[in-house]
Amino acid sequence: MELTNAQWDRIETIIASVPRSQERRGRPQRHPREVLDGILWVLRTGAPWKDVPQRYPPYQTCHRRFQQWVRQGVFKRIIHELAEDLYERGGIDIRETFIDGSFVPAKKGALLSAIRSVERAPRSWQLQTLLVFLSPLTWRALRRTK
Repeated sequence: MELTNAQWDRIETIIASVPRSQERRGRPQRHPREVLDGILWVLRTGAPWKDVPQRYPPYQTCHRRFQQWVRQGVFKRIIHELAEDLYERGGIDIRETFIDGSFVPAKKGALLSAIRSVERAPRSWQLQTLLVFLSPLTWRALRRTK
């Protein structure tokens, strides 16, 4: 899913307001629309930045520009503008949205109320090694080595 021409026309002025670097060294900058399509691909798929397909600019460019736009508040304005576009087309009602931030993080270690039974308790490597030598199954093998 890439931006439509109508969506790009809405946000082009937001991106154009970002001051460009005045340095003329290095490669010429990639077009912001290509970079934004690459950023949206990563955000939509949840893939790592290094997996950006070849049809988009290099992942370093997309990631750097994404960080720059987030720091400058440009990406927030882009998201608001695209949400307004969806609202006007009837795709989403912004007034009825919410963010559910409820999740339960995993804790390290066991809770006191959930102590394991003796059979399932973790054992040290020393105890496990001792159990191997004390096991009746290994007595025969140990007798042969005498």
